[in-house]
Amino acid sequence: MVFNTAMTGYQEILTDPSYSRQIVTLTYPHIGNTGVNAEDVESGAIAAAGLVIRDLPLLASSFRCEQSLDAYLKGQNILGIADIDTRRLTRILRDKGSQNGAILAGSEAEGEDAVARALEAACAFPGLKGMDLAKEVTCQHAYEWSEGEWALGEGYADAAQAERPYHVVAYDYGVKRNILRMLASRGCRLTVVPAQTPAAEVIAMNPDGIFLSNGPGDPEPCDYAIRAIQEILETEIPVFGICLGHQLLALASGAKTVKMGHGHHGANHPVQDLDGGQVMITSQNHGFAADEASLPSTLRATHRSLFDGTLQGIERTDRPAFSFQGHPEASPGPRDVAPLFDRFIEMIKARR
Repeated sequence: MVFNTAMTGYQEILTDPSYSRQIVTLTYPHIGNTGVNAEDVESGAIAAAGLVIRDLPLLASSFRCEQSLDAYLKGQNILGIADIDTRRLTRILRDKGSQNGAILAGSEAEGEDAVARALEAACAFPGLKGMDLAKEVTCQHAYEWSEGEWALGEGYADAAQAERPYHVVAYDYGVKRNILRMLASRGCRLTVVPAQTPAAEVIAMNPDGIFLSNGPGDPEPCDYAIRAIQEILETEIPVFGICLGHQLLALASGAKTVKMGHGHHGANHPVQDLDGGQVMITSQNHGFAADEASLPSTLRATHRSLFDGTLQGIERTDRPAFSFQGHPEASPGPRDVAPLFDRFIEMIKARR
């Protein structure tokens, strides 16, 4: 169980594959006010294992609302629970770290032994450490992506109608759709490939750049991804990683990763650019981090969290490769670090 401090974007949070096997507690008290719609999803289904909130409104109201949050959860057979003191729960998770949890409903929640059954279910979960979830949430087959960014009154742009001079192959470790949209809107013709795709297959596609996506779980067991990235780094193809992709780039470059106490989950996390000193407010969702103390000489730190000092960005000193721990695409959250996508495009241009 983890807590997220974002005030908006509950639908995007629920459908973020990075939340696989996790129950999400939302700290903002009123969740569900604007309902749910088909456009604001970040994947094909709810990825979170469950939802904990303080107050569920009786009426959802928005000109984009298509159904209530309650109906949305029921339609995908995801358990949620309301009327919980989420402030107290968040303090526990903050002080003691992420905890195992369980939500029981229906007949399972009845009887004198219901609490004992809930505790048994919670204790049975082995935890995310050592768990490779990327291969569980990834796509089964490669596909092309051409949907661009959303605009009020226009919906999502059709990037296929615009010039797309750059071919980018995106590894899907649990990719969020808005990442693909932001790349497509910058002139990228995207080929999304499964997490276990060998490097040789990707290189044979002759891409201008390779993107390493976000995703759930522990990066260390993803040996197939680490090997592929190491092979890719032997080429001069530009590489950009986000979230899990950032951690995998670090591991492939010889650094180590660590399990965090309660992780970073929210849309208000300050991060400092170590080169220029600028402070940016970012969206974050991760329970593991690259260990700055373990960086080899071929890696340098580029960004650092101002909440706890953890490493937020790295760059190879000998290859055109860099990564960021947070989410430049936001959804939900601010877009202070969206220029990282532009940096990736400039890196591609420099190589062509």
